[in-house]
Amino acid sequence: QVQLVESGGGLVQAGGSLRLSCAASGRTFSSYAMGWFRQAPGKEREFVAGFSGSGANTYYADSVKGRFTISRDNAKNTVYLHMNSVTPEDTAVYYCAADTKGALSYCSSCYANPYEYDYWGQGTQVTVSS
Repeated sequence: QVQLVESGGGLVQAGGSLRLSCAASGRTFSSYAMGWFRQAPGKEREFVAGFSGSGANTYYADSVKGRFTISRDNAKNTVYLHMNSVTPEDTAVYYCAADTKGALSYCSSCYANPYEYDYWGQGTQVTVSS
């Protein structure tokens, strides 16, 4: 069993910054591919960013590219989402997810598919005011 706990959400003004954290349990965290997704009211869950288990590759949705950065600290079993230049369109519940089975090791184009991840956190709310 792997537990993921997000934190760092809150209210931020447009143009501001926020850092989300996702703390994970699990002895082999460093091998997990990790992802951040978000879901706004009335919308489907969408991919935001991903980090390969090898640590060599990162992936971003076009809507956040150049503004958001995903990083990980394997010593702390934590993955981060650094959010800069936020807009009201970034308002959503943000979820982190883990692929512990290695499915994403064989499909770099699959990071945006939520079904490739087998563990999810409970989510943290981010609200951007205009």
